[in-house]
Amino acid sequence: MHRIGLYPGTFDPPTAGHIDIFGRAAKLVDTLIIGVAINEAKKPLFSLDERVAMVEHECANLKGPGMAEIKILPMRGLLMHFAEKCNANIIVRGLRAVQDFEYEFQMTAMNEQLNPDIETIFLMADVRHQAVASRLVKEIASLGGDITPFVTPSVKKALLEKYKQ
Repeated sequence: MHRIGLYPGTFDPPTAGHIDIFGRAAKLVDTLIIGVAINEAKKPLFSLDERVAMVEHECANLKGPGMAEIKILPMRGLLMHFAEKCNANIIVRGLRAVQDFEYEFQMTAMNEQLNPDIETIFLMADVRHQAVASRLVKEIASLGGDITPFVTPSVKKALLEKYKQ
């Protein structure tokens, strides 16, 4: 069976924690689709096109033996509908803390009701990234703090340019 994993997220912006999950998930499936979500409720700082481009840039080096083919796609609508459209049989989710688990537990139960053939797997955040959240990275950057430990140089540059505007 060809394992197609879908890692959905807003990635506004992609953090070191996201990139860690991208690489680890790419070792578990044959194809990894990173679904960059439109979520207006989160009021993204970056446009959908900008977020897709950032994720593409961050995944450019995730290639080689034992690594999945990676596709980055804009994601609209219900997660399970998108997963079905992509023929995904695995949803990949990252967990940082207990609050993530409670939310993800509920989402997994609902998704299983929508399509019991799609399995959800969880990857624990690396201890270095457990406190990193895109929301906090944006706040630190907006207030002139150093975000170097939390994002790659290219994402840092994009954030700093956004906040100059």
